Amino acid sequence: MKLLVSACLVGCPCRYDGRAFENEILKALVRKGLAVAVCPEILGGLSIPRPKAEIVGGTGDDVLSGHAKILNEWGKDVTPHFLIGAFKVLDIALREGTRYAVFKDKSPSCGVYRIYDGSFTGKICEGRGVTTAILRKYSISLFSNEQIR
Repeated sequence: MKLLVSACLVGCPCRYDGRAFENEILKALVRKGLAVAVCPEILGGLSIPRPKAEIVGGTGDDVLSGHAKILNEWGKDVTPHFLIGAFKVLDIALREGTRYAVFKDKSPSCGVYRIYDGSFTGKICEGRGVTTAILRKYSISLFSNEQIR
């Protein structure tokens, strides 16, 4: 059983702006083969760098139910990319027997507790990203990068 972690948290420059974060604890788990790094947005076919994207009209749960969408800052609907990536991460989690994940909060994919509100003004609201929403439906326990220090 392996832990899933957001790839950007272990040094992979896969964020929308081509940057990464480095959490040494999570990075060590990946190096030891105890964790698998994933980036739903890259798995969904988005490029690096790419325009910012936010969930408009709700949260990741609403995207899954078809009541919200994910738009990039240019107004393009990128919901299909996010859904493809989310389901690919779910496949990895099920194949690995994953019960836990540590993801990057505020992301429209990986947000655990908080996401941007869809206004592209930097305002944050409570809610999950689309990948964390689907993982939660499969009883995978989710933790925010902000909880791992």
